[in-house]
Amino acid sequence: MNAIEIKSLTKTYGDFTLDNLNLILPQGTIMGLIGENGAGKSTTIKLILDMIKRDGGTVTLLGKDNKDNLRLTKEEIGVVLDDVGISECLTTAQVGKIMKLTYSNWNQETYESYLNFFSLPRKKKFKEFSRGMKMKLGIAVALSHNPKLLILDEATSGLDPVIRDEILDIFCEFTRDETHSILISSHIVSDLEKICDFVAFLHKGKLLLCEEKDALKDQYAIVRCSIEQLSNFEASAIISTKKNAYGFEVLMQRDKVPGNIEKSSVDIEQLFLFMVKEVDAK
Repeated sequence: MNAIEIKSLTKTYGDFTLDNLNLILPQGTIMGLIGENGAGKSTTIKLILDMIKRDGGTVTLLGKDNKDNLRLTKEEIGVVLDDVGISECLTTAQVGKIMKLTYSNWNQETYESYLNFFSLPRKKKFKEFSRGMKMKLGIAVALSHNPKLLILDEATSGLDPVIRDEILDIFCEFTRDETHSILISSHIVSDLEKICDFVAFLHKGKLLLCEEKDALKDQYAIVRCSIEQLSNFEASAIISTKKNAYGFEVLMQRDKVPGNIEKSSVDIEQLFLFMVKEVDAK
């Protein structure tokens, strides 16, 4: 069973359209959703959670249609959105009491352990929290009711690098159970590169690609070359080019780079930027 299956999902807001999105998140894996502001990441997540009405397509969560069965599956889904959604007048202790009444699988001991891990105060009200503290509390709640699927929208934003790294370790540990899965969007692409099995690139409402992270790194390479060298490359091997003061940077299919040309590994952020440049140039 796949954790998430999205087929032909569409949504139009004014001059923006999420266009015929197709995604599959296999169970037991982590997928990173990458895209610039306005690319459609948050819209996709809101559609998955049935927070906004879709114009077309289907969304299946843990084998159930989200339109008909989201209430039945809420126990199995942990959610942290950019706006955490906790009442500003509540303390962490009060949040725990409310969640105990909300989720049948709520584990107060787990919740307390995360409050301690994140050094969150028990008596301070949510409105007095920094953004980083708010995101930590959202993550603590999401992980404390035994979910099978985590859906995270910018959940690590506002956190310092040390805490971010510790949270990424928590997410990796979460998916050691092969029934657990994560969909996470973030502007911090280096975070996604550390933990994701799959990456999906969204740009202006369109899916540019969705592939296994390691396969992408094996498939593409960066070549730095002169204009003379560039003119000798096989045209079909070139994905995108970027001119700089020293010549050209070229994103190419790795297996088609000539043997006498030095090639460099490509990271996920570089790959995304090159692909966006190529799409916008058309």
